[in-house]
Amino acid sequence: MDNNSSKASEIQSDLQPYVDYMEEAIRLAKQAEDLGEVPIGAVVVRDGEIIGRGYNRREIDGNPLGHAELMAISEAAEKLGGWRLEQCQLIVTLEPCPMCAGAIIQARIQLLIYGAKDPKAGYAGSLYNTLQDQRLNHQTEIIHGVCQEECQELLQSFFRRLRAQKKEHKAQMSSQYRESGTGSDSPIES
Repeated sequence: MDNNSSKASEIQSDLQPYVDYMEEAIRLAKQAEDLGEVPIGAVVVRDGEIIGRGYNRREIDGNPLGHAELMAISEAAEKLGGWRLEQCQLIVTLEPCPMCAGAIIQARIQLLIYGAKDPKAGYAGSLYNTLQDQRLNHQTEIIHGVCQEECQELLQSFFRRLRAQKKEHKAQMSSQYRESGTGSDSPIES
């Protein structure tokens, strides 16, 4: 085995515990998807034990704060009896948004592990890196790309289905307008 293969094997074995936790986060993401939510799941781990779980609940709860990371952080803080999660790791299927990155800093989470990058809203390196901003009083280590393909596919297939449903709905509405005799695709006559 050459040096590069040995290093790759070492890195892979170092990440194996995170893969196991990411699989739980993916399971939670699928639970969110079953409820019509964007499929994002998260777990908080301390000393090898999952102490917080969460999945997106924005639509269900009608609450913009219903992100998977916030749910998992809140449950972990409750279980520990305090807001400082200094010896904890957060494992999440998608790179955190600005709000969740701020919560990670405020909770003093030691390590973030995420699956898929978020080029439109990611604040753990894609758009900005809040978690390692030296001007803040706490920085969080980051590992990304754990189960990346599975996390990306989960999100991409969800949004493909959503776009197809919207397209189908729009086509049905257009058909109904034509059948109603307006002769137009628009419900508003000119």
